[in-house]
Amino acid sequence: MIDASPGSAHATVGVSVVQISTGKTIYRRNEDRLLLPASNMKLLTSSLALTRLGADYTFTTKLMLEPTGDLALIGSGDPTLSGRAFPYDRDAPMGPGLRAIEDLADQAVKSGITRIDGDIVGDDRWYPWAPYAPSWTQADALGESGAPVSALTIDENVLTLLIRPGEQAGGAAAIEIQPALEYYAIDNRIATVGAGGEPHIRISRSNGSRQIELWGSIPANHAAIGETLAIDDPALYAACALYDALTRRGIAIAGRPRARHRSAFEDDEPAAGNLLASRESPPLEQILQVMDKVSQNLFAELMLREVGRAMRHTGTREAGLEELRALLSEAGASKDDERVEDGSGLARNAMVTPRLLTKLLTFMQASPHRDDWLALLPIGGEDGTLKRRFADVGSKNPQAIRAKTGTLARSLALSGYAESKTHGRLAFSIIVNDFSAPSSDVRALIDKIAIALLD
Repeated sequence: MIDASPGSAHATVGVSVVQISTGKTIYRRNEDRLLLPASNMKLLTSSLALTRLGADYTFTTKLMLEPTGDLALIGSGDPTLSGRAFPYDRDAPMGPGLRAIEDLADQAVKSGITRIDGDIVGDDRWYPWAPYAPSWTQADALGESGAPVSALTIDENVLTLLIRPGEQAGGAAAIEIQPALEYYAIDNRIATVGAGGEPHIRISRSNGSRQIELWGSIPANHAAIGETLAIDDPALYAACALYDALTRRGIAIAGRPRARHRSAFEDDEPAAGNLLASRESPPLEQILQVMDKVSQNLFAELMLREVGRAMRHTGTREAGLEELRALLSEAGASKDDERVEDGSGLARNAMVTPRLLTKLLTFMQASPHRDDWLALLPIGGEDGTLKRRFADVGSKNPQAIRAKTGTLARSLALSGYAESKTHGRLAFSIIVNDFSAPSSDVRALIDKIAIALLD
């Protein structure tokens, strides 16, 4: 099947299939080959978070009035300060992105405060400030897939630009920012052109700059175009959002919004002052379910750092990876089975073997967290990133395939469980790297293999 498929042309195809009940390998092909896993990396991160932190673990964000007169919004790694619905609902629309900030501002007003004599501080010192993994690209940092990692995460550290044609050809395009918060300066050079044709829009933002440059064209009759952009400094953005919310409620503020970071070489100073407001996250199992169902990169990076802080007393990527390697050893994997670099799979230097993934899947199936673990995975033909795949299979055999997808420019992957008529539940991992065929052909091959496992 693999050799005959156009999707395998010039590609490296790695497959490992293991029978859960016996541990027997049913099929192997390049199972010990190090391959780029893309978002299959989230299987490692979510299993790590679930086993080390527990399904009921929560994060608490605090609003503290400090002795200096500053009002500090103190992050704890919570990724849920957004408009996203929890628990996961495949049909739920996104709500207002800054509603958590609005709620905290309401709590501050109810506490009786009427004036802030200092600054509004976005404090993300819970983790050292190291927002990007080494082999993420500059293009990643501009869009939502590579949103910077911060212990103070607001609206998943992204904003949306809505670009509409102007009233007539020759005029500038209209730009709307969502949420409506003045943070970036917009240099808009997108021209409205005659009706018909396709838009041609380019966006850039220099590192460290708070100016976005837009250029290109949009036809006069074209629908609005949404472009999602990463926020360069989430703690500063959060401070600006809180400053705006408090000002609209009549709170007088003497200072300005600012961020407070720390490096890996600085001590973690505990917050001091009077607690004015707080927000507790949904339980971890709900966070991880969203992370795996929709393949949310930022969530995975935050989970990696939170495990590092909880288990090794430092919220760094490196500490999280050390703990991950300990878990993989418990699962029976060899140190030669991985070369991991981040929590999401966006890193281009991350490598794992298909054998490692089936060892982990088998390990988690036998763990006390089995039911919570299975609930995290997308279901073929039903939800998450598999909502539109395996539809025919799902209608005949619901939940026949539960698996995590992975997609990068030179990697497509699918790893999870298949309910085989002959062998019972199977753990499988399929990773295809360095293909020259269209992605659709490669994805078709992966799906054909997964369906064959059901026999």
